[in-house]
Amino acid sequence: MTFIRQYQELDAPAVGLLIKNTYGEFNLSFMPVEERAPFLGPFKFAGSSSPEHLAAIQNIIQSELVFVAEDQRQIVGVLRGRMDRLGSLFVAKSHHRRRIGRQLVEQFEYEILKRNGKIIRIASTLYGIPFYLKLGYKRSTGIRNSWSFDGHGLPIQPMKKVIIP
Repeated sequence: MTFIRQYQELDAPAVGLLIKNTYGEFNLSFMPVEERAPFLGPFKFAGSSSPEHLAAIQNIIQSELVFVAEDQRQIVGVLRGRMDRLGSLFVAKSHHRRRIGRQLVEQFEYEILKRNGKIIRIASTLYGIPFYLKLGYKRSTGIRNSWSFDGHGLPIQPMKKVIIP
């Protein structure tokens, strides 16, 4: 059974690998594998035993709100965000189409409502657009070229949702 909980620093190694694997395979699939490293930032070092690499991953995961989805003691999803912005959402390939992404987003929206938030913005990668549309997010402008860490030229779709209690 999958459940959603708050992220803990002990989760960093597993979350780092999850982000490295899913971001590379799904969100960066438009580019050759050898060109992805600049877009992955410190996550390119996920799985390393280096304390410096782990510290960099722990640092970059930190955000105002971070939730993980856990299934049989394994982290299979993560969502990072802050009051007005959903920063990133990743679900392990093995757990796609099991409503885990939806559960993470619903938990995030619930927390935003508790803090009297009204609008959530997302810079969705092209891969995520259909998912967010199903959850009621709307395109707010056209597709833009953005950046991710040291990588430039990442196509994103700005989106937003007005949340009402």
